[in-house]
Amino acid sequence: MKSIKNTGRLAGVLYLLIAVLAPFSILYIPSMLIVPGDAATTASNIQASDGLFRLGIVGDSVVILLEIALVAVLYVLLRPVNKTLALVVTFARLAMTIVMAVNVFNSLGVLLLSSDAEYLTVFEPGQLHALVLLFLNLHDSGVYIWQVIFGFHFLPLGYLVFKSGYFPRILGILLMVACLGYLVDSFGILFPSSGALSIVSSVLLPAGVIGELSFTLWLLIKSVNVEQWEIRARKSA
Repeated sequence: MKSIKNTGRLAGVLYLLIAVLAPFSILYIPSMLIVPGDAATTASNIQASDGLFRLGIVGDSVVILLEIALVAVLYVLLRPVNKTLALVVTFARLAMTIVMAVNVFNSLGVLLLSSDAEYLTVFEPGQLHALVLLFLNLHDSGVYIWQVIFGFHFLPLGYLVFKSGYFPRILGILLMVACLGYLVDSFGILFPSSGALSIVSSVLLPAGVIGELSFTLWLLIKSVNVEQWEIRARKSA
């Protein structure tokens, strides 16, 4: 009984670490270094702040490792409700993690192009700058892909939390809202001129973030209703 409660708290810790580290590499570093549409300035910023850019790659790598651990822990917590849907959550989040890992290669490509390697002298400075921006745009596309998968996984996750009996039902509802929020925000990237999508996203995405943070805090503070988890586990055995 103590073990499953600790497992719940471990999930909360992993969620919290990801929530703290991910925005650093996904939001903060690009905002400091990337100037949209200006390849020369962006390349110059990255060369001048090489250490910060490398730190972002390290941050991405740590988040990937944390995600792998979280995938396993979530499956243990959710399998008593429905093993099939728990596997859907597991594989969806794992697929997202794989896309994140592959996307790091785009950042490494930027790093290589920003180096003083002799073989790069065949390119003109303007060509190198354009290639840097190309790799950064590819990285943004990778973020779009994993965010779609990330958004989708909240639907089965929210349903399992709602049906579990060992988590408050309101958390499940909020997580399913998170699914809509992240998906609408993701598809808004493909249709930037759509005012309707922007309005819906501005409402649903904050609600989804609140749901995700609420679930994290619940895991950290309350963890799992052990008695109800045990009942579910016996029924599903």
